[in-house]
Amino acid sequence: MIEFPFIILGFLVGTIVGLTGIGGGVLMTPLLIFFGVEPIIAIGSDLLYATATKGLSAYLHNKKGNVDKKIALKLFFGTFPAVILGGLILRIINRDVINNFLTAMLAVILILTSLINLKKEFFIFKKKVNSSYILVFFGFVVGLIVQFTSVGSGVLITFALMNFTDLNPRCVVGTSLFYGLLLTSISSLNYISLGAVNYFLVLSLIIGTIPGVFLGTHLNYRLHPKYLRRLISIMILCFGIYLLIRSVNIQREVVEKYE
Repeated sequence: MIEFPFIILGFLVGTIVGLTGIGGGVLMTPLLIFFGVEPIIAIGSDLLYATATKGLSAYLHNKKGNVDKKIALKLFFGTFPAVILGGLILRIINRDVINNFLTAMLAVILILTSLINLKKEFFIFKKKVNSSYILVFFGFVVGLIVQFTSVGSGVLITFALMNFTDLNPRCVVGTSLFYGLLLTSISSLNYISLGAVNYFLVLSLIIGTIPGVFLGTHLNYRLHPKYLRRLISIMILCFGIYLLIRSVNIQREVVEKYE
């Protein structure tokens, strides 16, 4: 059943994405967990949600010639085996253990991405290094991270494209979105096969997100999103710290249980 609170959540996240450019995954997954959705369901549902939302954006950027498919496929060449490996791990590990592992890994990635957003100047190299091997390696690392957290395809791949390619800013965005579409598409298949996707939740989020993105994009021309972007990044950092503390407490309870 479609749930109104998640439509509102989709609308709020969509508005923030349209206004600030901060990725939906880095906001949506921790918020879903915060509101009581099981971590593995939150990640699986967010991956499918991201596939739907990235699809339209990637299509529009591709029409404008802002997608370098050759570079995107180099990244994907590293990503594919990472997603296969991630799928095997998800099937082998006990569900309670994997939920705590996913929460801890999500916390670390949220802290990392928020710091990158807050201090971008420290993460941009003065001298770019063009290397296909680095792109393939980044594709593998990001593939694993997104498989386990649904977060990072935007921030981490943008970092790679800005430092290891000669793409202009528009092509960086377009190529990142196209690669993100490929990544979330195959990553979501693992969670679908595990029955770890709530389709009504995904539909509720999409219904709210579409008008939210249009509103945020419109407000972007009227407001100055720089300070809001910094505020959201600080909020993401706080979410990461909260989830890390929660994960540590759960692990402590498990250890005490078996002592």
